[in-house]
Amino acid sequence: MGAQMRVYRQRVRTVQATKKITRAMELIAASRVVKARQRVLASAPYTHALTRALSALATYSNEDHPLTTEREKVRRAGVVIIAGDRGLSGAYNASVLKESEQLVRKLREEDKELVVYLVGNRAMNFYKFRRREYAQAWGGFSDQPTHDAAKEIGERIVTDFLKDYDEGGTEEVHVVYTRFSSMVVQEPRALRLLPIEIVDEDEDDAPANNEVLPLYEFEPSIGRVLDEVLPKYVTARIWTCLLGAAASQLAAQQRAMKSATDNADALIKTYTRLANQARQAEITQEISEIVGGADALAVKK
Repeated sequence: MGAQMRVYRQRVRTVQATKKITRAMELIAASRVVKARQRVLASAPYTHALTRALSALATYSNEDHPLTTEREKVRRAGVVIIAGDRGLSGAYNASVLKESEQLVRKLREEDKELVVYLVGNRAMNFYKFRRREYAQAWGGFSDQPTHDAAKEIGERIVTDFLKDYDEGGTEEVHVVYTRFSSMVVQEPRALRLLPIEIVDEDEDDAPANNEVLPLYEFEPSIGRVLDEVLPKYVTARIWTCLLGAAASQLAAQQRAMKSATDNADALIKTYTRLANQARQAEITQEISEIVGGADALAVKK
C-alpha cells in the first residue's frame, strides 16, 4: 500500500509541474493574441483602400494586365499553404493542412500540375515526411509575421506567375490559410490569389455593392500604375493572410492550453483521491493487524 501511495503522490507532483507549464503557455498566448488581433484590424484600412482603388480602375477602364488576365486553359497552378511553426495549438495545423489536401486533390482532378509554396515549419515537416516536392518554403515567423516576409512571398509568387509555362511559370495561384473571425471561430479556407479578382473574396475587405467609387486620375499611364499597384496588392493579400493565420494560431493555442490545464486539474484531483484511498487502506490494515495481534495475545493469556 505504501508503494502505491508513493506512486500516486509522484504522479500528482508530475501533473502539477505540467500544469504550471500549460498555464504559463495559456497566459502567454492570451497576451499575444490581443496584439495579433490589433494587427489584423490595423491592416484592414490599407487593404480596403487598395481594393477600392483597383475596383475603381476596373470600373472606369478596360486596361488588361498579366496579373488580372484569365488564362483560357490552366495547365499549372501554384498553391501557398500557410501553417504554424510549432504544435500545441489543438487542431490548427491539422485543419489547414486538411484544407490544402482537399484543394490539391481538386486541382489534380482537373489535370493541373502543381507548384507548392510552404509557409511554416509544420507545413514543411508535413511535405518532407511524405517526400513531396515543393518550390520554396519560409518559416520562423508564424506567430509574429513581418511585412518583409509577406513581400518576399508575394514577389516569388508574382515572378513565377509572370513566367511562361515552358519556363516553369504558374497560370493561377491559390492560398490556403486560417481566417480569424473571433476568439472562438477560426476557419481554414482556400482562395484564389492570381489572376487577381478585383472584387476581393474576403467579404470584410470588399467594397460594398452600393458604395460610390472615387474617380482617379492615373499618371503617367494606367499601365504603369497597374505595374506598381498590383504587386503591392498581392503582397497586401499575403500580409492579411499571415496576420489572420497568426491570430488564429494563438487563439487555438490559448484554447488548447486552457483545456490541458483543466485536464491537469482533473488528474490532480483523481490522483489525490486515489492516494487518500491508498492511505486509508494502509491505516485500516495497520489497525486490523494491531487488533488481530491484541486478540491473539488475549487468547494466549
